[in-house]
Amino acid sequence: MKPEVFLPNDYRPAEDEPFMNERQLEYFRRKLQTWKEELLEQSAETLEGLQDSARNVPDIADRASEETDRALELRTRDRQRKLVTKIDSALRRIDSGEYGYCEMTGEPISLKRLDARPIATMTLEAQEKHERRERVHRDD
Repeated sequence: MKPEVFLPNDYRPAEDEPFMNERQLEYFRRKLQTWKEELLEQSAETLEGLQDSARNVPDIADRASEETDRALELRTRDRQRKLVTKIDSALRRIDSGEYGYCEMTGEPISLKRLDARPIATMTLEAQEKHERRERVHRDD
């Protein structure tokens, strides 16, 4: 097992240091793990809330409102479940040494983009190009 990398609490990756050095990788690893823990905690709270609200509401309007709320909550949790999968994938890329590099071009992804969206797999330019291509080829 690798020794733990010292990371000051106020550390932020900077452009003037080697790209994806140990400190940057540890910074993003911790950021991703914290995000994942928060999502899993929220999911657990949702499950508890759904179990508590699984009661028979006699008023039809109240029941419809409650069902709508449940459906919205479940959709949100499904999006978060997919996000956890992307976080796990990013953590694997950190372990394999592929994190921070565009899967399309192999170029480094900007630190600002990774800080804002640590699960990013493409540079901003490659992402925009991908989205334009997707828009052209989708079936409407």
